[in-house]
Amino acid sequence: MAELLLELFSEEIPARMQRQAAEDFKRLITDGLAKANLKFDTARCFWTPRRLALVVDGLPTSQPDLREEKKGPKVGAPDQAVQGFLRSAGLDSLDQCEQRDTPKGAVWFAVVEKKGGATADILPEIVDTAVRALPWAKSMRFAAQQFRWVRPLHRILAVFAGEPLKGGFDLGGAAVDYAATSSGHRFLSPEPFTVVNFSDYAQKLRDAHVILDPEERRQKIADDLRAAADREGLTVKDDPALLDEVTNLVEWPVALIGKIDDEFMEVPPEVLSTSMRAHQKYFSLQRPDGTLAPRFAVVANMAAQDGGARIRAGNERVLRARLADAKFFWDQDRATKLEDRLEALEKVIFHAKLGTVAERVERLASTADVLSQYIPVCDSNDARRAARLAKADLTTEMVGEFPELQGIMGRYYALHQGEEQAVADAIAQHYSPAGPNDTCPTAPVSVAVALAEKIDTLVGFWLIDEKPTGSKDPFALRRAALGVIRLVLENGVRLSLTHVAAECAGLYGEQGKVSVDIRDLPKITSDLLSFFADRLRVHLKDEGVSHDLIQALFALGDEDDLVRLVARVHALRAFLDSDDGANLLTAYRRAANILRAEEKKDGTEFKGEPDVALFALDEEKALADALKTASAASATAIRAEDFAAAMTALSGLRQPVDAFFDKVTVNADDPALRKNRLVLLARIRAVMGQLADFGQIEG
Repeated sequence: MAELLLELFSEEIPARMQRQAAEDFKRLITDGLAKANLKFDTARCFWTPRRLALVVDGLPTSQPDLREEKKGPKVGAPDQAVQGFLRSAGLDSLDQCEQRDTPKGAVWFAVVEKKGGATADILPEIVDTAVRALPWAKSMRFAAQQFRWVRPLHRILAVFAGEPLKGGFDLGGAAVDYAATSSGHRFLSPEPFTVVNFSDYAQKLRDAHVILDPEERRQKIADDLRAAADREGLTVKDDPALLDEVTNLVEWPVALIGKIDDEFMEVPPEVLSTSMRAHQKYFSLQRPDGTLAPRFAVVANMAAQDGGARIRAGNERVLRARLADAKFFWDQDRATKLEDRLEALEKVIFHAKLGTVAERVERLASTADVLSQYIPVCDSNDARRAARLAKADLTTEMVGEFPELQGIMGRYYALHQGEEQAVADAIAQHYSPAGPNDTCPTAPVSVAVALAEKIDTLVGFWLIDEKPTGSKDPFALRRAALGVIRLVLENGVRLSLTHVAAECAGLYGEQGKVSVDIRDLPKITSDLLSFFADRLRVHLKDEGVSHDLIQALFALGDEDDLVRLVARVHALRAFLDSDDGANLLTAYRRAANILRAEEKKDGTEFKGEPDVALFALDEEKALADALKTASAASATAIRAEDFAAAMTALSGLRQPVDAFFDKVTVNADDPALRKNRLVLLARIRAVMGQLADFGQIEG
């Protein structure tokens, strides 16, 4: 067994593309090996800014011999069919074939034995194909070569069993020979060196100031940043995404601490952190109390002889210019009040079919007002005010430069102009929760505006029939629905989604941007409610709640209060987990199956109350009495929203239902008796149907 070592050496590859490119390269090479019938033990990929590397262990030095059998025509078939078979098998005559008896008679078989070739002779084509097929999000052509790639490709290291592969790679106007040569850090160790295997390659790279393994680089950066911050009595602000990006920007990381000028510390910390992160890839440092320190951490790709003093000074100088721009934006934006910016929102399009952001703001204010009625201690005036100002910061210079600060800057500007704290906080939080790991607002005004923002989005896109399809969700409507679910459930907001959606649709209709037919509204709101049901299944999945329980409750058609719905789901789940619940579900199915068959046969639906005078057996009367008791008790419990008690009321049906099926023949010979017993079964379906559509439950 032998080892294959490959390295594609180029100019700096964009950080965001490196991991995927390395994994794609690994996939293409291993797929090529599989097609060539070359098995291997393991394949590992690595990457740095200037190289993609792959090592494949356990490759054979030659392909295994192959014996292929090909079935041909029957013995005695026309000569044209025989000759076509021989050509396809690469044979000259039938003397090279075998006759075999089959159930359909004697048939010709061609047996072709292929001797495996040397692996070293097969690999160059596999490598060539993989490099050409490597997909890039963006690629380009270069003056010296016509071959399209992400950056100019300088060298291909290709070593198998300690020897370089024969041949090379045609770049279109230039050629790169496969070699056993690599080189280290661009400035610290640019001299080339030869390698014989992966172990030799990795060690020589390390000696040449390159840490090949990205996970090792990442850990070193994290450790060095922590140590450097500790020396200053500070901590590094957690930023995994930035850490990943910086890992892909350096080959020999060196952490340095720089200083932020005091004049910039009056700018909001989010602005400083975002500016440093977005433009310079600097890490923010925090004091023990969590506030932003006047320091930053930079990861250099150089071990300088002066300990990094000049690098530090250069980065401080660049940052000073960046933060001067941010401070200018901060000062300029505060000179204009948020309400004075609302007119500019008329030129900002929310969606071509849904109007401008200014029109959206008017809808948000009205929707927030409606929602404030459902949220305890929510001041409707504050909710309307926050909703009106929530989008005003979109026209500021700061948000124009850093879109990720929308909402956050609106809060600062609101506080500066003397708005209530609740209003300012609602402006900052109205996009939340933006994902499963985002904090959910809890302040009443913030909850109202955040709900308004998401419900307006969902209703609007439902009205223009721009709903998610499959894996496509360009307007993040699934995320918006999950945000509504979290806001409602985590804050215990009791509201009718159907009513709020209809109110929101009416606001679109009043503005005249979307034609809203009152006759279509029930269908639209019902479809939107089904979408919420799908997202609720996702939300409750971690709690082990089966999707069919949610569907069993939504199928009732009158449940659009998510808080009440989830309470019913948990009560239903607990009921079905009990012996009484599981057995009663079985009995329900038995009754439903009988009813389905008999109703289809008779062409009618059995319903109403059974005739007591027609009861022939005690078990019939006992079941009727139990159903009457359970129906009254469960209805009372449902009105009190005591769903556990409602389920307990159903538990009392188990014994009489079991006894009924043990002793009573439903399809009696007497037509009147048969109909009465079917009506009694229909009562089981109706009484249990007060709590859920048990026919939707799978388990």
